[in-house]
Amino acid sequence: MASTIFIPTSPSRLNSNQNSLLGEPLVTKAIVSTVRRRVGLGSSTTRALLSSTTKDSVFKHFHERRALKIISGLLNFDRENVASVVTAADKGGATHVDIACDPELVKLAISLTSLPVCVSSVDPAAFRAAVEAGASMVEIGNYDSFYEKGIFFSPEQILNLTRETKRILPSVILSVTVPHTLGLPDQVKLAEQLEQEGADIIQTEGGKCSNPSKPGILGLIEKATPTLAAAYSISRAVKIPVLCSSGISAVTAPMAITAGAAGVGVGSAINKLNNVVAMIAEVRSTADSLGLSAHEYAISKKQAPHTV
Repeated sequence: MASTIFIPTSPSRLNSNQNSLLGEPLVTKAIVSTVRRRVGLGSSTTRALLSSTTKDSVFKHFHERRALKIISGLLNFDRENVASVVTAADKGGATHVDIACDPELVKLAISLTSLPVCVSSVDPAAFRAAVEAGASMVEIGNYDSFYEKGIFFSPEQILNLTRETKRILPSVILSVTVPHTLGLPDQVKLAEQLEQEGADIIQTEGGKCSNPSKPGILGLIEKATPTLAAAYSISRAVKIPVLCSSGISAVTAPMAITAGAAGVGVGSAINKLNNVVAMIAEVRSTADSLGLSAHEYAISKKQAPHTV
């Protein structure tokens, strides 16, 4: 399956006067052509406007500061694994699921869950077809898979991607990840600029740059430190919700909320597990740490009709 993102031909920092959005050469014209056909550029049938009901369902748990987004991976096009992650998110008590930006994966996801589906990419043009397929929100980010290739994103590139996404889908909920490769003051500055450009949610990261020196709980806390620091700083600089992601676990999810985040994103702790039962258990553990189970139970009790 062809990827829905543009990848540089060499694993170097993206820069200079090449692609107008990312600043890098495209793999080949054939790949670009394939991507353009898949996302249906120029189509007059784009479902750019989401209903207020859909938006309310996406933002509900962010407003309650208990959102839990389970991430399958920006470059994960393995249908079986994505299906397992989506099922685990649904059965384990998550509030959102985040998958690669592919219309067929979106259709698969919405056949398995009623949770809001977010799609991640660094190609704004790819979002259109995913929204047409049923995605409720889009994410510029989940850059971890690029770091492994030595590819990094500058603030200017991310701002350009944000502007282009807002141009294509002005009414679709947009989340943007602020790279941990920037210093903390620069992360805060970029987050403020992204808010001004119309981003609806800021996502933090940092797990990839953290190398815990201790095992067990101490190690889990060490691993989450960079993204917790980013969530603390950014949440005090912007008015939009902040999702604390990368390196988060059931141990550190409540810390993220205390730091100022409106929710957490969990990826490799779930998608790297080898069976759906283990995935569900891990999602449930994180959901419980956020009080999601008790909260939803309390709501259901309030809504239930009184019986004698």
